[in-house]
Amino acid sequence: MKTFKMLSVGVLIDDKIQDFPLVDGIIINQENSHRMWILEMFIDSQHQELFEGWKESGEVLDTSVVISYPENEPAGFRVAVDTVQQIGDNISVLLKGRLKRARTQYAEHLLEELITEGLSGEDLLRRFESDMRERPRLKKDREKGD
Repeated sequence: MKTFKMLSVGVLIDDKIQDFPLVDGIIINQENSHRMWILEMFIDSQHQELFEGWKESGEVLDTSVVISYPENEPAGFRVAVDTVQQIGDNISVLLKGRLKRARTQYAEHLLEELITEGLSGEDLLRRFESDMRERPRLKKDREKGD
């Protein structure tokens, strides 16, 4: 097994990534034949009802996770909520699932999409910087249903 520091996590909800600010987080590659990963995040308890609902429904969630260094490109995972546990004013949420795919080249695909939309100059730069921070789902990914 290999463990990594989880710096940020977002969950795809209605074609937009909703970030959940971490108090702390860790990600574990189990390195087993099922290629399973465990993501444990320690977050504010205001999100407990949402994660409990996902746990009860068994819904598979698309997540975007930044691992180890802030400048790393987010990794996509398809996970299900395994455990939600109250700890003081926060909750520990255990997610289990699989890495979606290798490096997605998000920046390159975003730039291509913005140019296709006809953006250029300052408008292109402003929108690119904004979308790199917010990480909306790309058109090509929405069309694939990925």
